[in-house]
Amino acid sequence: MMDRTAIKQEIGRTLLSLTESMEQGNFGPKIRVGLTTLGSELEPIHLVKGAEEAVRRSTDLEVVLIGPKVETALETVEVNEETEMHKVMEQMLDEGKIQACVTMHYNFPIGVATVGKVVTPGLGREMFVATTTGTADTQRAAAMVKNALYGIITAKAMGIEKPTVGILNLDSARQVERALNTLKSNGYEINFSESVRSDGGSVMRGNDLLTGSADVMVTDSLTGNIMMKVFSSYTTGGSYEALGAGYGPGIGEGQQRIVLILSRASGTPVVANALQYAASLVKGNVQSLMADELEKAKKAGLESILEGLQKDSKKEKATEEEIKAPPKEIVTGNISGIEVMDIDDAVQVLWKEGIYAESGMGCTGPVVMVAEDKVPKSVEILAKAGYVAGEGDVC
Repeated sequence: MMDRTAIKQEIGRTLLSLTESMEQGNFGPKIRVGLTTLGSELEPIHLVKGAEEAVRRSTDLEVVLIGPKVETALETVEVNEETEMHKVMEQMLDEGKIQACVTMHYNFPIGVATVGKVVTPGLGREMFVATTTGTADTQRAAAMVKNALYGIITAKAMGIEKPTVGILNLDSARQVERALNTLKSNGYEINFSESVRSDGGSVMRGNDLLTGSADVMVTDSLTGNIMMKVFSSYTTGGSYEALGAGYGPGIGEGQQRIVLILSRASGTPVVANALQYAASLVKGNVQSLMADELEKAKKAGLESILEGLQKDSKKEKATEEEIKAPPKEIVTGNISGIEVMDIDDAVQVLWKEGIYAESGMGCTGPVVMVAEDKVPKSVEILAKAGYVAGEGDVC
């Protein structure tokens, strides 16, 4: 048997070896993430320093630069033309030489959109913006429904087991809310957030952007893109993006490569954060998780819900016949939760059923106004016609 002195020496050698391994970044397998360096509006040094900073922060991360030769100790695959650079990037991803890549100005197919990550200024919370580039669908409401799923997938891959979801108060927000509620009632788990405003609800206002009321903020890609630029550069005047983790990974059915997008104005801190974002998605097995979540959504009726959003049959029915208003009544009961573009059609649906109604605009958006005692029946009619959720939103 070993004496106590020998045991102590052996323990000391083991601890020293473990410490050295951790310090040298040899503790566990490395995650290799590419960074393309052509196409930035800033000097290449900002990208290189961002890559070096990411490696310093994460001992399990290796960054491979793809672009012109630069002064750095990082591995570099030399390429001097942007189109060729992306070909090399895709080849390296397909061959497993890198597991993910961060790049700029990359085109995804229709159906794939990116999920950005920001830190909100109100409370310093991280928030995923779904989505920020790309197009999930050519129809707005359908795209936003998919964006919600893409945001959930990304948040889960980043370690948030049950991410909360909010829908930014844009055109189609109420349609999207109803569609997601249907998906949820069919068995797909969605955890809706509550607005910080006194009237609450899962449709988010500007205040909620600043406070980060939801883990996942659902929007269309163009609005999300603007939001990312504001969140990233509001402290710098706009020409240098210093905050957040960039526009994020392309998510969508059939997307095999983990490719994250940066703005051409991304500075050193954003580059470093984006590379860490990429490594975390690899560790979170985002591609496998994406396949599982989309399959669950399909089982909950996603495809039929999206088809319903494409048809816009309500407007066709409304133009089939001229509907006259019933005798006028005093209208003090308000029903909200209806898309602004559908508000006049919703009024005519009630007229057809003999209920006098008017359209209006409340503090949270458009409303249908009816007599107080007609509110329950009106909600029932509008829900059946697909203009509000089952119980409606009564102001």
